Amino acid sequence: MTALAEKGRARIEWADSFMPVLRQIRERWRRERPLEGLRISACLHVTTETANLVRTLAAGGAQVRLCASNPLSTQDDVTAALNEVYDIPTFARRGVDSDEYYRHIHQALEHGPHVTMDDGADLVTTLHTQRQELLGGVRGGTEETTTGVTRLRAMARDGVLRYPVVAVNDARTKFMFDNRYGTGQSTLDGLLRATNVLLAGSTVVVAGYGWCGRGIAARARGMGALVIVTEVEPLRALEAVMDGFACMPMLEAAPLGDVFVTATGNTGVIREEHLLRMKDGAILANAGHFNVEIDVEALARLARARRQVRPGVEEFELPGGKRLRLIGEGRLVNLAAAEGHPAQVMDMSFANQALSVAWLVGEAGTGLAPQVYPVPEAIDREVASLKLQAMGVTLDVLTDRQRRYLAGWQEGT
Repeated sequence: MTALAEKGRARIEWADSFMPVLRQIRERWRRERPLEGLRISACLHVTTETANLVRTLAAGGAQVRLCASNPLSTQDDVTAALNEVYDIPTFARRGVDSDEYYRHIHQALEHGPHVTMDDGADLVTTLHTQRQELLGGVRGGTEETTTGVTRLRAMARDGVLRYPVVAVNDARTKFMFDNRYGTGQSTLDGLLRATNVLLAGSTVVVAGYGWCGRGIAARARGMGALVIVTEVEPLRALEAVMDGFACMPMLEAAPLGDVFVTATGNTGVIREEHLLRMKDGAILANAGHFNVEIDVEALARLARARRQVRPGVEEFELPGGKRLRLIGEGRLVNLAAAEGHPAQVMDMSFANQALSVAWLVGEAGTGLAPQVYPVPEAIDREVASLKLQAMGVTLDVLTDRQRRYLAGWQEGT
């Protein structure tokens, strides 16, 4: 075993110690083998937490191939450990270019999957556009993140999605915890590791007030920042205001912000007109899946000089001497500059992934149409119950009279 693989094994085991729900599923599946003979192609962030997910799938009898869902999210020691220690073929390397990134996706598809697991839908779209000869063998898939679910729903709406996919992102035990608490903490973790900036007293502009944006805004405020939210949806903007945040268009926020974090899942959120209005020293980071939220091409075009000022931080000097600092090439800051979400929260997300795969395999013979499906309520509740059990939390139980009251309509005041 190489030293890199040994380092990865130790870190994977450390993460596993904080993932009791997934560990329980793995131990059960070693006995039951519900995925026996199933071929799974997974395109996910190659982190210690993901390693424990694919270990669980393998324990259930699946043959798994894994590739990375982002060029800067791979932890190379995890790749080494998966290949050398756990014998799970993993095609990933931190910092790959676009050609190698997609070559890895093709390698993950080579064994002809029965099930796909995706984070951003790059594997699914590659399968539908370039590897259509494999589509006949696919029974279903899962999708981990908001951006991917949006893309898959667009495919279903256009009538091109060829197999059923479970939107794991939409499980309450995923988005209410992973997106909010996981993204909130890991985004600030990446920001602080990259810059060592003091948030207390700084103005942080958060673009988007979905579950990820809520978590980022709350954590930034908790560290003493003045937070401004930008939004395009009236209900989310109203919620931000009633949560105590200032809300305004990005053009108005641009001259005020010290730190900008995008979390929308959309393109061109910070554009040239915003960059030109920002103050000297402003820091730019993206917490959305793809590197399209900050217009990096416009930033490069405006710059008269650029240099690396810290690991993972590039400074762009604009005419007049103003400097703007970009973290992680505008890619996911929590993985480009840190380690991603804490294992405790990924425990629930990946439990949903594993159980949804088992559900799909069981439902495949019933003729599920090629649409995007929610995680079954029973799985969501099981994950929540297992997590509470692992945390030592117990609940009240309804009395018979309470059940009758809730089931009836005759009793009033």
